Amino acid sequence: MLTTLTDSAEEAAVLLNSGRIVAFPTETVYGLGAGIAHPEAIRQVFLAKGRPGDNPLIVHIYSVEQLPDVASEINPEAKKLIEHFFPGPLTLVLKKNPLVPDTVTAGLQTVGVRCPANPVARELLRLAHCPVAAPSANLSGLPSATSWEAVYQDLEGKIDCVLRGQPSSIGLESTIVDCSGSKAVLLRAGAITLEQLQAVVPEISTNTNQNKLEPPKSPGLKYPHYAPKAEIVLCCPEEKRAVTPSSAYIGLSDPPEGVLIVKLCKNLEEYGRELFSFFRHCDSKNIGVIYCELPSPCGLGRAIRDRLMRAAGQQ
Repeated sequence: MLTTLTDSAEEAAVLLNSGRIVAFPTETVYGLGAGIAHPEAIRQVFLAKGRPGDNPLIVHIYSVEQLPDVASEINPEAKKLIEHFFPGPLTLVLKKNPLVPDTVTAGLQTVGVRCPANPVARELLRLAHCPVAAPSANLSGLPSATSWEAVYQDLEGKIDCVLRGQPSSIGLESTIVDCSGSKAVLLRAGAITLEQLQAVVPEISTNTNQNKLEPPKSPGLKYPHYAPKAEIVLCCPEEKRAVTPSSAYIGLSDPPEGVLIVKLCKNLEEYGRELFSFFRHCDSKNIGVIYCELPSPCGLGRAIRDRLMRAAGQQ
């Protein structure tokens, strides 16, 4: 398959509307999209990524006016979150419209819905004839792609088109909140923090009882994610440890002595934005071990910890 590279949302939309699969930038990470009216294209998304079929996709919309096309019910908590955080890096799990294909939702009667803020994504979604189902545009299990070059490295020859844009401004996948039940539940941490969510919906709780035997209600809950080829070693700022040869470090504090590659981040925002691209850079340099500082589990630190622990196989 020839993978087209384009800077034109119009060109990418023509392919998307004809049943092709297109990678596109968002503020979180790059997504790999298929129109929900094209079942074969949705199947090709799973095949291109090597994604398990019971791992649901997130449906992307241009406007809240499209919500009835995707969701059958929007409760008061969801309405508050939509008012405050759409468009943006937030996915809501809602009861699905029966017209949404089961392949999108992994057979569940719920669907994840997001309205991205990235202007290139918004233009593509405006031109799309239907909402677009899109997981991250990378091979399943590897670090998410935060640049078009990373998408091309993973999926060249497997997908129809890459719509090029700037590197993702956030670099971590969207916050996911389940609003399909009686109470809102945070399923996956992201750039919209638990504290920000609780300022709008004080009753929101965190997901602590995900049954591994049940189909996940959203991406990022069941399968290994975000891992580079290198071993991930988690460390605290006060830890002094001997490092192995061919190692790297990313964090907010001074690195251990002897690491070959260092990414010292000024703040949590830079840490989140650079994490996956740093993993990929280390893989390109054949780094064997990456030491990663664990930030405190509050604010954006909760999301970074989640990605680090999953990359290290600890969740």
